[in-house]
Amino acid sequence: MSSRREFIKSSIVAASVLALSKSLPVQASGNAFSGVVYTKDNPGKWGKKVGSHLPSITVEGSKVTLDTKHPMSEKHYIIRHTLVLEDGTVVGAKTFYPDVKKAVSSYELPAGYKGKIYGTSFCNLHDFWLNEAMV
Repeated sequence: MSSRREFIKSSIVAASVLALSKSLPVQASGNAFSGVVYTKDNPGKWGKKVGSHLPSITVEGSKVTLDTKHPMSEKHYIIRHTLVLEDGTVVGAKTFYPDVKKAVSSYELPAGYKGKIYGTSFCNLHDFWLNEAMV
């Protein structure tokens, strides 16, 4: 269990590093994050998994909802969502367990926040996924 926790912590750090960069390094070929962080434009070996692993981001006022359209079962499920601001600030995270029916989480943005936000989704079999939106 501790190795899973360490991976999740490392994933949050990776998302923060990505958020601090001017452009997403995962979109450049041959960079250090290729094969570690997957996006719609760079799904790597998981090209057929984008629709069920990339978190969708919905913004309504200051409320942000992350939704990963992924079936949840004991053998294959979404472990965690995280919402990160452009400056690397982690707004919040939610851990899921296989008995949850849907991987959906909601967060409140800081008052008056404008800028890029990053939503992450981590699957126990298909790795770490990153999506972004402007607020």
